[in-house]
Amino acid sequence: MTGFGAFPLANKIIVVTGGGSGINLAFVRQALDLEARVVVADLRLTAEAQDLVDTSPNAVFKKCDVADWKDLQNLVGTAVQEFGDVPDVYVAGAGVFEPLWSSFQGDTETERYAQVDINVNHPIKLTRIAIRELGNKKKKGVVLITGSVAGLRGEYAVALYCATKHAITGFVRSMKNAQSMNGVKVVAVAPGKVHTPMWTEDDDKLKQFNYDAGRANTPDEVAAAMVDLIVEERYTGGTILQMTKSGTRVVEDNWVQT
Repeated sequence: MTGFGAFPLANKIIVVTGGGSGINLAFVRQALDLEARVVVADLRLTAEAQDLVDTSPNAVFKKCDVADWKDLQNLVGTAVQEFGDVPDVYVAGAGVFEPLWSSFQGDTETERYAQVDINVNHPIKLTRIAIRELGNKKKKGVVLITGSVAGLRGEYAVALYCATKHAITGFVRSMKNAQSMNGVKVVAVAPGKVHTPMWTEDDDKLKQFNYDAGRANTPDEVAAAMVDLIVEERYTGGTILQMTKSGTRVVEDNWVQT
């Protein structure tokens, strides 16, 4: 497949994991404003998200544990049942930031790091689902994964989180050719600090990372960049779009001389 082109959201079916709050809820709202139909996937909805789903005929909530691959696959069935077709756009937005129950520093000696399941395995599996479902329908589509500037650098205090976001950077770049070979554009947004409850409701993080609201993007700003990544032809497969208060930039792919 060649010639992907622009990808306007009107009448598109979109699945958004983590859509119940924060950046992803802002994206859901903007997508609905652009006349998309949206499956909002999350463990639960905030009051704001619940109101949006209740008042929009083009939004439906589906409870989803992104660490459970069956739940991810079931999102496709929900889209077909509610909107008549498989999703055109798959937004892997759910993620966690170094929670005590799944961190490197506070390892509880359980069998696995849930942060890796949520931040890495879930977007990779959702991408695989997208390529399979879109291919079966001979449709082109987009996968957008929420990365982070933490995937472009390192920070000892949140080593595992940085590792998960570096994994996303590498995965998205590796999926560049999915656009030409499968008709699926795989891209990522890499925001810095964003004014969401993940920061504002955690006093320890505010102090540890010197959080300054004046230097944080709003969820709406990041969501607008996500829309652009999906819609605009200039953003091709493999693009990592860094988003900070200083502006946006496409992160150049590093190369190794052999």
